[in-house]
Amino acid sequence: MLLKILVCFLAGIGAGLGTGFAGMSAAAVISPMLITFLDMSAYQAVGIALASDVLASAVSAYTYGKNKNLDIKNGIIMMLTVLVFTLLGSYAASKVPNATMGSFSVFMTMLLGIKFIVRPVMTTKEAMMSADAKKRAVQSVACGAVIGSICGFIGAGGGMMMLLILTSVLGYELKTAVGTSVFIMTFTAFTGAAGHFVIGGMPDVFCLAVCVVSTLLWARVAALFANKATPTALNRATGVVLTVLGGAILLFRLLPKML
Repeated sequence: MLLKILVCFLAGIGAGLGTGFAGMSAAAVISPMLITFLDMSAYQAVGIALASDVLASAVSAYTYGKNKNLDIKNGIIMMLTVLVFTLLGSYAASKVPNATMGSFSVFMTMLLGIKFIVRPVMTTKEAMMSADAKKRAVQSVACGAVIGSICGFIGAGGGMMMLLILTSVLGYELKTAVGTSVFIMTFTAFTGAAGHFVIGGMPDVFCLAVCVVSTLLWARVAALFANKATPTALNRATGVVLTVLGGAILLFRLLPKML
């Protein structure tokens, strides 16, 4: 029981910090830890991770929105597109063998973390708001289609891809990019968690409760810090969190082969 509490709490810390700082999906951290250390089935672990993501992303989105770092209009456009193309990507994935599932998000997390440290996003909110609204809406649809297709096909990487595209393609200021990302993740995680629970039944309720509470707590802490931090400090903090989490997830994936 003590091991279960420790693993779930530590998983929640990593997932919460990743969500609050960078809009990272909790599934990227919680799933491999539950599978590796508690010998939990992958389906149940992902269901718990997605459920943990819902409240953590929601409270993070609220915090970013309260600080005016959230683009709801384009966030809704991208969210709907992501959901539709995730379903299409999932259908396509069911027709072909997929041996690389999961590895994509691990390396992307590490590379994105290094990117924020080496080449920080210094776009100002004024520059971001000067972009043409219609052009941004069209870009949101196009980017949502790409993100949804890839996530549905390989089953991972949504939060990281959204952050990368929002900052690099759509020209979002970092705080607004993270705020919009967690807003979208709230609904995508809820949809995924509901699907898992309906199809596979309720998971381990104790693990679910500890993961949800721990992830929610640390996501709130990270979001509060992120909204008060300077752009330079936030880039560095986000970069360090992503790089460390990416390395830790990679280690968790290799542990079963080493033991």
